[in-house]
Amino acid sequence: MAKGETTKEKGYIEAIGRRKTATARVRLWPASKTTFSVNDRSLLEYFKVPEHRMLTEETFSKAKISQKFKITALVRGGGVAAQAEAVRHGIARALVAFDPELRKKLKKLGFLKRDQRMKERRKFGLKKARKAPQWSKR
Repeated sequence: MAKGETTKEKGYIEAIGRRKTATARVRLWPASKTTFSVNDRSLLEYFKVPEHRMLTEETFSKAKISQKFKITALVRGGGVAAQAEAVRHGIARALVAFDPELRKKLKKLGFLKRDQRMKERRKFGLKKARKAPQWSKR
């Protein structure tokens, strides 16, 4: 299945969102009311910090989307904050697949941009990525 491709026979739209090392596979179903489920748990149960819940719902509130959806996300890797942003990225991509008119608005808000910043790897001879052992002249 291609990026953001609609599955007609299944009735949902699927997209992948990423942030750092977190990956979220998001599916949207048109529904009578908006419901969230992350890794088979409710949004309140999975993201305990209100800021993380707000990040996931931000796409709908800032883009002013009146349509209601049932949203499920399978999230792997990364920390909780990165997972929340990965879900937001996945929802934004799925909404663009659902309605291409939303692309301009979501792009302006920065929700379609994949933030790829990751921790730098440790190099040989160093203590961390850039921290070197203390230098001694003699």
